[in-house]
Amino acid sequence: QVRLTESGGDLVQPGGSLRLACVASGSVIAVFNPGWYRQAPGEQREMVAAYQNGPTIEYAESVKGRFTISRDDSANTVYLQMNNLQPEDTGVYYCNALIKKRGKFDPVNVWGQGTQVTVSS
Repeated sequence: QVRLTESGGDLVQPGGSLRLACVASGSVIAVFNPGWYRQAPGEQREMVAAYQNGPTIEYAESVKGRFTISRDDSANTVYLQMNNLQPEDTGVYYCNALIKKRGKFDPVNVWGQGTQVTVSS
């Protein structure tokens, strides 16, 4: 079995910063296209930042210049540095990736359980 575990969510004031982390664990051989998504109350889940087919990175327009995604493949970890946070960034942040695991030829699509980010004064 493989899993993604997020951490780093918190309550922060507008203009503040947070760094989220997502660790892949279990029988992991490789992690492909890791990304961060968020879901605000009453809204659909949306892509925030994600690797696309290797080093290419895609950001949502609303976070460009404020958020930065990065990865440490040696630790099977992907990060999301969030600066100048605004109330509209509030939501549950989920990690997603295609994970190749031992004993299975095709990668499996895995979601984490989410971490809450609340931006409020």
